[in-house]
Amino acid sequence: MIKLITVIGARPQFIKAAVVSRYIRDYHSSDIKEIIVHTGQHYDANMSDIFFDQMDIPKPDYFLGINGMGHGAMTGQMIEKIETVLLQEKPDWVLVYGDTNSTLAGALAAKKLHIKLAHVEAGLRSFNMEMPEEINRILTDRISDILFCPTDQAIKNLKKEGYQNINAKIIKSGDVMQDAALYYATKSQSPNIEVPPNFILCTIHRAENTDNLNKLQSIFSALSEISKQHQIILPIHPRTKTIILKNNIKFDKSSIHIIEPVGYLEMIYLLKNCNYVMTDSGGLQKEAFFFEKKCLTLRDETEWVELVQNSFNIIVGSNKDKIIEGNNELQQLTPNFKIDLYGLGMAGKNIIKELLQY
Repeated sequence: MIKLITVIGARPQFIKAAVVSRYIRDYHSSDIKEIIVHTGQHYDANMSDIFFDQMDIPKPDYFLGINGMGHGAMTGQMIEKIETVLLQEKPDWVLVYGDTNSTLAGALAAKKLHIKLAHVEAGLRSFNMEMPEEINRILTDRISDILFCPTDQAIKNLKKEGYQNINAKIIKSGDVMQDAALYYATKSQSPNIEVPPNFILCTIHRAENTDNLNKLQSIFSALSEISKQHQIILPIHPRTKTIILKNNIKFDKSSIHIIEPVGYLEMIYLLKNCNYVMTDSGGLQKEAFFFEKKCLTLRDETEWVELVQNSFNIIVGSNKDKIIEGNNELQQLTPNFKIDLYGLGMAGKNIIKELLQY
């Protein structure tokens, strides 16, 4: 039997990891023993027992409670505490997801102890080294034994960086988030709000937008203009809400409906029922595709270039005129949502198959 330790630290990572955990539980419980370590990086009051039961997600075996500090201190404490768990449990593999500080800490702790490391969502690149996530994903890729790439583009990125000369196995696994979207689609729940017809779903949380008042005002000015045609529902990130209130950011409150953050099942409901999506989130760009919705991305780059190349997504940044122009262009797009970009929900199966065959 393989002993596998999964290290995660943020709510989206729990949803991703649950894809693999369910596949182990349903098909390979006699082959793999999984132990889940939650670093506590993103403390989330919604992650109660109800969250785990409702989402059919295994509860963590270890909770490290590390959060609320700078990148260096947080990562350092995580490495120390994860190492203690690894020395106690002596796993065959450590599995990490994505690009958080928890990802990098789990990766470093594993390799310092010569434990095999697998990285899910390997090969993704924004090519923006100002993003902490970019640093985390590059460093984690470099020391992994198996690189589970969600897309062809991710594999191309690794090959351009010379990974064909590095002793790591590169696998196109597909994207675990498509597995999750398919699984949770039938479990979606309406949020406790009045949902208008034909609405736009919008999220704004990335620091490059929220920490620059000119950019934030420009985005909201564009949203006010666009909302004359379609009402907008905007689940607000707490940090974004604080900045809007503190700086009295102006927008049309009659047609831009700012609501409190919603859970994943409520977000799935909004995705299924919206007209299209406007966001600066990375994950939501993909989820829009999973539910056959076009997307306008309020950033200057995206890791999901295949969405742009296949006309599902338009990159517009934060400039008001470009946002409005891109929004008009989006209405004319008629992309083929039946194309296979992310593995059609087979990522969990592919990941476990490779770990067992390694």
